[in-house]
Amino acid sequence: MTDLTKQLVDKSIEAFIMGLEIYNKPTIKYRIEGFSFFICNAWELMLKAELLNRGETIYYPNGDTTISLSETVSKIYTDVNQPLRKNIEEIIALRNTATHFITEDDEVMYAPFFQSNVLSFSEQVERFHNIKIINHIPQNFLTLSVSFHQLTDEEIKRKYSSETAKNFIYRRNNLEELKNTTSSNDLYIPLRIELYQTKQPETSDLSFAVDNQAEDKMGIVKVEIDPKNKYNLTRKNVIAGVNKQLKAKNILFHYTAADGKSYFNSYTLNLIDNYYNLSGKLAYQFGHSKRYSQQFVDEIVVIIQGNPDVIKHIKNKKR
Repeated sequence: MTDLTKQLVDKSIEAFIMGLEIYNKPTIKYRIEGFSFFICNAWELMLKAELLNRGETIYYPNGDTTISLSETVSKIYTDVNQPLRKNIEEIIALRNTATHFITEDDEVMYAPFFQSNVLSFSEQVERFHNIKIINHIPQNFLTLSVSFHQLTDEEIKRKYSSETAKNFIYRRNNLEELKNTTSSNDLYIPLRIELYQTKQPETSDLSFAVDNQAEDKMGIVKVEIDPKNKYNLTRKNVIAGVNKQLKAKNILFHYTAADGKSYFNSYTLNLIDNYYNLSGKLAYQFGHSKRYSQQFVDEIVVIIQGNPDVIKHIKNKKR
């Protein structure tokens, strides 16, 4: 690594950390704009360092200014349909309009793209420059602190000016369309809080009791959920999503595949799924095709993080 590329990578990592620190500070109201500025700067510096490593120029023909982030991205990720490229381009677009239309309510629709982008940066900086982000920042910082309140179109129109509301709804609809056409954790990672009632306390994270004398009343609310919206990951998406988190968060996984490398694959997916019966709770059968929820991916990551030898454990139990 030359002095220039090292300087670019060092500044890139600093910009990345600054973006995370701004986003994860609840007292900062400018965090969406701040994060988009710094994360774009981080990608630009890191990818330009990679171009220099490849012997390519990062300057326009006049030699006075460097190429834009969009041009840099297109040189590194040449497939226009690549989910990672689409993710970066959406955040570039956000940064470019941040001084005009961004509101605090944009967070809930961009957070899934931000979360994916954070993990992707961690992956790519190791891929191109052999640098592990967790050597610079604690692993828990890679999980964004997100607000989950989402406004309806009517609430947006009441809260903001006509022009801002129109722009907000337009961008939200575009992001939803993008999510509907590309189910990949390289594009977005759904963030959701799910509460459901169970009579098995050992499987729950919290408990409650019914008290007819309580002052505050509540009822059980049942909302129908379209399974196509919740269960939108293919088996291939699940495997890629698990590997993405394991690599980005540097989570140990003690399993060696037939090619001598350690990674999560179809075989380990079958073992963990069958042993913990994850599909019974976190997957849905659409005719002859099965689809999985994001929680399915996250649950596998939690299992592996808790026991890197989980595959060996399962095999021993099955003997």
